Amino acid sequence: MRRGLRLRMKMFGRTLAVSCLLWLSGCVQPQQVDLIEREQRRLRSENTTVQSDVGTLRSDIDAMRSSLADTRATLQQQQRELSALKERVEETRYQMGRQLGQSSREGDQRVKDLEGRVAKMADALKARDDEVKQLRDTMETTQKALAEPASGQAMSEAAIGESEPVRRDYEAAWRTLEKKDYKLAIGRFKEFLKKHAKSKLAVNAQYWLGECHYALREFDQSIIEFDAVRRKYPQGDKVPAALLKQGYAFAELGEKVNARLILQEVVEKYPQSSEAAKAKLKLKALES
Repeated sequence: MRRGLRLRMKMFGRTLAVSCLLWLSGCVQPQQVDLIEREQRRLRSENTTVQSDVGTLRSDIDAMRSSLADTRATLQQQQRELSALKERVEETRYQMGRQLGQSSREGDQRVKDLEGRVAKMADALKARDDEVKQLRDTMETTQKALAEPASGQAMSEAAIGESEPVRRDYEAAWRTLEKKDYKLAIGRFKEFLKKHAKSKLAVNAQYWLGECHYALREFDQSIIEFDAVRRKYPQGDKVPAALLKQGYAFAELGEKVNARLILQEVVEKYPQSSEAAKAKLKLKALES
């Protein structure tokens, strides 16, 4: 279209130049005047056509510019939307990463908590098993002691050199304990201690007083009687056993602090004794 416009403009220029030369030469014939007029009319027509084409071309250019501007605006809007979409994608990815990381950490912590609880439960079960074994051993020891004849536990080495009345009174108290008549045994042992306070069997009588109250679940009184073993007979061979049962009594009353203190004293003062081993088991049970 542009090429045709240029060609028409060149032809118009040439014709105009020819017309001017003929006019100036003064040698214009009537036929030539008609020719020139026709050529002028044709040129005017072509000029009108050219102007129309130029107007149409300008309109097309303006339309193309407008379309290009719209296209650019649309492209810029799409680029902004794409940038915003990328930001949302990155933000979503970041949030998902945080959530996944947090979920993973929370999952790990829950697993650790469960493992810790399982470990504590296992320790508690082990401590309970140890406590059951310890109680079983204590029961067996007590049963053996109760089953022994008067010449055995009741008449231990401490009875050597004692007079017949002393041995007889001790045996009477022991037989009531052997029959599990604990209330009567308490009275007999108290009576023995009043009559034979200086006897070598006095420490045994004092210890069995505590055992009788413990068997009756009179833990407060048993603590007092076991403590008397330590106070009155600090060098007696019943002191470790009295401390151990005193710790048990405190535990039965729910006084774990006092129980731990007494049991720890058994472990520290009598580390090689059987009572120390039992005290350690009881301490583990109290920790659970």
